[in-house]
Amino acid sequence: MTAATRTTEAALLARFDGPIVMLGFGSIGKGTLPLLERHIAFDRSKLVVIAPDDRDRHLLDERQIKFLHLAITRENYRDVLTPLLTAGPGRGMVVNLSVDTSSVDLMELAKDLDAFYIDTVVEPWPGLYTDRSRSISQRSNYALRESVLDLRRRRPGGVTAVSCCGANPGMVSWMVKQALLDIAGELKLDVVEPASREDWARLMQRVGVKGIHIAERDTQRARDPRPRGKFVNTWSVEGFIAEGLQPSELGWGTHEKELPPNGHRHDFGCDAAIYLTRPGAGTRVRSWTPTAQAQHGFLVTHNESISIADYFTLREDGKVIYRPTCHYAYHPCDDAVLSLHEMAGGAWKAQATWHILSEEDIVDGIDELGVLLYGHAKNAYWYGSQLSIEETRRLAPYQNATGLQVTSAVLAGIVWMLENPERGIVEADEMDFRRCLEVQRPYLGPVVGHYTDWHPLQDRGDLFPEDVDHADPWQFKNVLVA
Repeated sequence: MTAATRTTEAALLARFDGPIVMLGFGSIGKGTLPLLERHIAFDRSKLVVIAPDDRDRHLLDERQIKFLHLAITRENYRDVLTPLLTAGPGRGMVVNLSVDTSSVDLMELAKDLDAFYIDTVVEPWPGLYTDRSRSISQRSNYALRESVLDLRRRRPGGVTAVSCCGANPGMVSWMVKQALLDIAGELKLDVVEPASREDWARLMQRVGVKGIHIAERDTQRARDPRPRGKFVNTWSVEGFIAEGLQPSELGWGTHEKELPPNGHRHDFGCDAAIYLTRPGAGTRVRSWTPTAQAQHGFLVTHNESISIADYFTLREDGKVIYRPTCHYAYHPCDDAVLSLHEMAGGAWKAQATWHILSEEDIVDGIDELGVLLYGHAKNAYWYGSQLSIEETRRLAPYQNATGLQVTSAVLAGIVWMLENPERGIVEADEMDFRRCLEVQRPYLGPVVGHYTDWHPLQDRGDLFPEDVDHADPWQFKNVLVA
């Protein structure tokens, strides 16, 4: 039996009888739909897809799924969504896969209506990222995450709402826990699997992890060369540009000796992260993945950089005694790198046109996405997915390898949410990592772990002198590309 047959015939994972509203039908919405059809029993007459772009509505028409061609805005979201989510029977569900819609406002509406909610990123209404009346700190992912945590404090408990449950953020938080257990086993530590957040933090401290890279290399290659003046990517161009123009952000570990020259702390919230006064699309870091080996990636802000660092923070008597550094180290596909260079040369003005590479556009390549836990007795350990475009085509339609890593995480999040219906607002770090990876694993291609002796000072200083910290190779000072 082939992998495609096994996946197609996979057992039903959940049943949902209420109304479902999917916001957005771009690359991720298109890819999520067939996974829901395959694994969730639902009434398609109760599913409504809402999007401002109708280029792929034929996929909905042929399934007889209702489509509303409109943008959800600050002014209309309650009027549009309330009757759809209360049409019954029972609770409704919001699957938010859109951009330019406030995750916090939509989450609060879902709570008001006793409806489930899931998204892949904390989004604001349009304008936040370029609002010069706000400080850099206020335009950050840190601030957006704090707005979700504030809602949780104001509206505790109740129907489950899952914040930031895609590949990253999302899946990578589950992989961090599995990687940590792998290292503990390799070190032959006598470990009982942690049952609480504090226990997880204590285990990471005991293992000796100094930090975590969300280390990704996308080698998917298009058949046609990228034309000048067009931004080409393997996932949402709008999303990538938006986060690329936000400040670089990273969870800030207790092993770090000094802030970088352009680094700043926030004056509110959990204090688990810092930001740099430079855009993520213009900030590079040294990292490692199994296929590429040593590489330069972009330090693009992501929610998981903050949530993972916060989750594994250990306090005693109110004082932080341990926290890992955590940040994204992203090498996108070559066409996206060229697109970023062109955009940077134009003073960060986005190209007039854009294109997301489909499974038909791509000739070969993989998206190698995982977590690199470093600084422990085994030096560094990468654990993650090596999903190829060839296997993606066999596994699921309407998406490339990058998309399937996201959509399968959305599926896992929905299954977990329906199995845990009264958990209130939760982040991916707080979910059952084993159950979520169990649901997602058939769609991830090879999931592997690799130890490496690479570190950010390796082969440095031979040609030119550098200001580095030789005493501790894993200082962020050594990771940052000046």
